[in-house]
Amino acid sequence: MISIVETTPYQDQKPGTSGLRKKVPVFQQKNYVENFIQSIFDSVAGYRGETLVIGGDGRFFNRETIQTAIKMASANGFGRVIVGKGGILSTPAASHLIRKNDAFGGIVLSASHNPGGPDEDFGIKYNVGNGGPAPEKITEAIYARTREIDRYAIADLPDIDLDETGVFSAGDMAVEVVDPVTDYAELMEILFDFDAIRALFSSGFRMVFDAMHAVTGPYAVEILERRLGAEPGTARNAVPLEDFGGHHPDPNLVHARDLYDLMMSQNAPDFGAASDGDGDRNLIIGKGIFVTPSDSLALLAANAHLAPGYSAGLKGIARSMPTSAAADRVAEKLGIGLYETPTGWKFFGNLLDAGLATICGEESAGTGSDHVREKDGLWAVLLWLNILAVRRQSLRQIVTEHWATYGRNYYSRHDYEGVDTDDANALMEALRGKLATLPGSSVEGLTVATADDFAYLDPVDGSVSANQGVRVLFEGGSRVVFRLSGTGTSGATLRVYIERFEPEPSRHDMETQAALADLIAAADRIAGIRKHTGRPSPSVIT
Repeated sequence: MISIVETTPYQDQKPGTSGLRKKVPVFQQKNYVENFIQSIFDSVAGYRGETLVIGGDGRFFNRETIQTAIKMASANGFGRVIVGKGGILSTPAASHLIRKNDAFGGIVLSASHNPGGPDEDFGIKYNVGNGGPAPEKITEAIYARTREIDRYAIADLPDIDLDETGVFSAGDMAVEVVDPVTDYAELMEILFDFDAIRALFSSGFRMVFDAMHAVTGPYAVEILERRLGAEPGTARNAVPLEDFGGHHPDPNLVHARDLYDLMMSQNAPDFGAASDGDGDRNLIIGKGIFVTPSDSLALLAANAHLAPGYSAGLKGIARSMPTSAAADRVAEKLGIGLYETPTGWKFFGNLLDAGLATICGEESAGTGSDHVREKDGLWAVLLWLNILAVRRQSLRQIVTEHWATYGRNYYSRHDYEGVDTDDANALMEALRGKLATLPGSSVEGLTVATADDFAYLDPVDGSVSANQGVRVLFEGGSRVVFRLSGTGTSGATLRVYIERFEPEPSRHDMETQAALADLIAAADRIAGIRKHTGRPSPSVIT
């Protein structure tokens, strides 16, 4: 039986960079989840009888929302739902399932790297048929519908047993509960030389992978330990927990500090890595060396040909605007296209679908390729392992040789989290107001060459995305970038990106913050960060 339930709209259901993210108690309000899911269905067409993929990162409220989504999918006429066992699906695995099964789309339940628990964060994101996040025209339609919705449809059905694989009935719709790891692991075996990586591990190579009690734990155990022969226990914190063990599942140098300290110690293994809440981000650390996400993108692109899935070469490289220009020089040397996009993986989808790019990356620890339409944390780790297995050098040797060839981009991101939204908006508006007067001015001994508010013209569909971040470029190639993040749930997060290019190898061993000191001071002077936020220093430096 199908019920048509009357409802009233909420006015705060505007999707951000990666879907709708709010605190759990917000989602637990009457009809809040139902309104948003129905608004998704009302904003797309042609799904009757089609397949919908549903899964999440296992955080608190994941299972309950999956049951609601299944019943609403049945009531709205979907023919089949595929869901991960236990409600678990990493975001890249969900993208792969959509593509492999020619699904109409998918509902991904995650707040990514944000904390989980009864009073923490939750999220709902809609992915389209190519496996990638919904483009802006769809998210805007969803938001418009949430502001006027007056009813939703839901089937009166018992809950599906999510802990048993198999095919079950939900009214006229089939629900297939699948192992969340198998299909993804088989894809990785196609892309990478598992024999070479097994030989690397059998030679005594040691690594640590911190799953942060998040979704990639089962994937890492299956792939790294069972299929590749890494020592048992290589995957740490590998059991997904609803609250991520009380920790913040963000693979950066603050929240993965234990891993960093281990890799900087005398007893460090050869390689360290971590992933985040939903499995789409990565942290890469070698013995005594941290690899920035921007450098990791450049190095992966320069060495991708060593893996079977990329042996034919790359079609192009795409990076988000705040990501350092390190990948630009790789693209130039390879003679392939380089695409600079706004932040948000959805902007890479058109480039990948059109065959213009093969590898993409964001400075916020996200890298991926055309194998799916999401960033993929474990994919990046496996590509690094493939490179290490073929080159048989330490990670430090590979990085320093790369810098000697291409130059080094000293790079850092300063986050000011939980800033009052009005204060953050005032800072950005003041910045935009002075863009015309900045060129030619001198700040902290640096001369401003150009300044703008980044706008992106999509080379595939011609769409324009404006106001994507303020860029201030200095003579000599240094720059600072300012933008507000769309991934938080409380207040605003101001992100400041600082970058200096250093071509001289003899100056590649400086401490990063010291190398950027004048640019950091210039950023504060130009934007008035302390004045607007009241913060003497960033919340997080990566």
